[in-house]
Amino acid sequence: MDFPRPDPAHLALLHRLAGDWTGPERAQPSPWGAGGESLGHGRYRVGLDGSALLQDYEQVKDGRVVFRGHGVFLIEPDSQDVLWWWFDSMGFPPAPARGRWQGDTLYFEKVTPQGESRYRYEFDGDRYRFVIENRFPGQADFAEFIRGDYTRQP
Repeated sequence: MDFPRPDPAHLALLHRLAGDWTGPERAQPSPWGAGGESLGHGRYRVGLDGSALLQDYEQVKDGRVVFRGHGVFLIEPDSQDVLWWWFDSMGFPPAPARGRWQGDTLYFEKVTPQGESRYRYEFDGDRYRFVIENRFPGQADFAEFIRGDYTRQP
């Protein structure tokens, strides 16, 4: 039996994240913390025979790791949407964010009991910018929560 497979072109776009990335981040105050400057480290690797991208992340503030996360990206074969599950040290149960490529930018959206989130990976060669915007219950508009500018490491 042949199982549906993601489009190879979509997988190639996703695999461009594979590698080690580091960069400065700026978080705004939120229900989860005071915000401020930090340094983010991400390691992305291709897994599951090429059908997934696995992500490990650490946020460093004042010389110590203050936050950790693990992500799993898959391409849904029927829709070619990118699904992203995120597990982190805050412990909220993961629900997948659903995303699509638009040029060199990968956009995601997700709705949870904590609110709505939009995520962007904006690529430029060996650099990318990652932005999270949130809209919490009772808020009319989305507000930027975090912005990071990462560079591929050798």
